Amino acid sequence: MQRRRVGTSGLTVSALALGTMTWSRDTGADEAGAQLDAFLDAGGTLVDTAASYADGGSEALIGTMLGGTIARDDIQICTKAGIRRTDGGGVIDASRDTLLGTLDASLERLGTDHVDLWLVHAYDPVAPIEETLHALEIAVNSGRARYVGVSNHPGWATARIATLASRPAISAVQAEYSLVQRGIEREVVPASAALGLGVLAWSPLGRGVLTSKYREAIPADSRAASDHLAGFIAPYLDDRAAAIVDAVVTAAQGLDREPLEVALAWTMARPGIASAIVGARTAAQLRPSLASLDLELPASIADALDDVSAPPIGYPERR
Repeated sequence: MQRRRVGTSGLTVSALALGTMTWSRDTGADEAGAQLDAFLDAGGTLVDTAASYADGGSEALIGTMLGGTIARDDIQICTKAGIRRTDGGGVIDASRDTLLGTLDASLERLGTDHVDLWLVHAYDPVAPIEETLHALEIAVNSGRARYVGVSNHPGWATARIATLASRPAISAVQAEYSLVQRGIEREVVPASAALGLGVLAWSPLGRGVLTSKYREAIPADSRAASDHLAGFIAPYLDDRAAAIVDAVVTAAQGLDREPLEVALAWTMARPGIASAIVGARTAAQLRPSLASLDLELPASIADALDDVSAPPIGYPERR
């Protein structure tokens, strides 16, 4: 698998990253182990998790694997902090105390003394950006994180924290990006390019919609049919997404490939993308994503997909 540099930093990661949001909740230890084995066999290195995934269960499951047959040097771990659990649900909290406390708990669950990449999970409009940045600096200077960045931040906040940083620099931005969600092209991608940040694209398959499995109906065993993930999929079950899926299916038929391979190849070829994060419930679902690594879309097909999925852009980005 190709290794890509994360922006202008010294960090290089696999072009595909393994997402673990469902691990320990919808994906048990055996299936998670099979996924990781298939991912490593394909040359993958970057495993993406978060303290909030399954309330820490995803990290704990990774830690169990690291305590078994998987060597720490075999994988790069990216985890995230900044969503605090309360009786009323998750609350965004990027204060220094919460971030560092969450990082220490993550390291304990993972059974390691450091993570390769540590991200602030979401933008906090209350905590001062300077305080959030200080937590990132402490994490690097203490050796608990090799590189740091932000996730799900608007363009102005991404630019603000990156320009305030001196040493260590902010290296990465993680954001949702796919044919059905191209919002980051308005400001986040240009800001990242200008500031030397690498983009990690989460949900490059449009929360599963771009696989075309929802084209006719909602499968009973799918995320869209589950109580806890139906709302996550619902935004992309509209007419606009359906038109994009139809275009992806047409392209896939012409190339004799699977729709998810076309969708993933499109995202991976976009400027500034350091890695695309793919998650699956089972190893069988993951393997088609790994098979997409050799697909390079012809320019005519890439252009057609660009046109059908073009995001609305108005003032002031476009006059």
